[in-house]
Amino acid sequence: MEKSDERILGDGDFVEEVLAISQEKMEQKYQLLAKGINLDRIALRVSDLMGVEPSWIWGAGKDRDRVNARSLLCYWAVLALGLSMAELSRRLGLSLSGVSQSVKRGEDLVQENGYQLVDG
Repeated sequence: MEKSDERILGDGDFVEEVLAISQEKMEQKYQLLAKGINLDRIALRVSDLMGVEPSWIWGAGKDRDRVNARSLLCYWAVLALGLSMAELSRRLGLSLSGVSQSVKRGEDLVQENGYQLVDG
């Protein structure tokens, strides 16, 4: 019998793959939360990597280092913890499109520099 889900368009194999990826992401999120990784801990990790104070990341400004730190924060908050871009927009005082661009920049920073949210 072929697996199906009315929320997902595609054949059974595709549906199974999408559901497996979704399950894996949920498990990763809950593992991080179980380790105490939340938005504030991500800010601490970013501050360690970037050599800045965590409060500096949350402050206003568009200088390159602050933009990079925020971008890394946004990337990990959205992809690792599953936080909404709308929530980050409110918390950082950025537009939704600004947060979206930050997530992309954060992804680039991770790929270029090999940054990891959790060591090991």
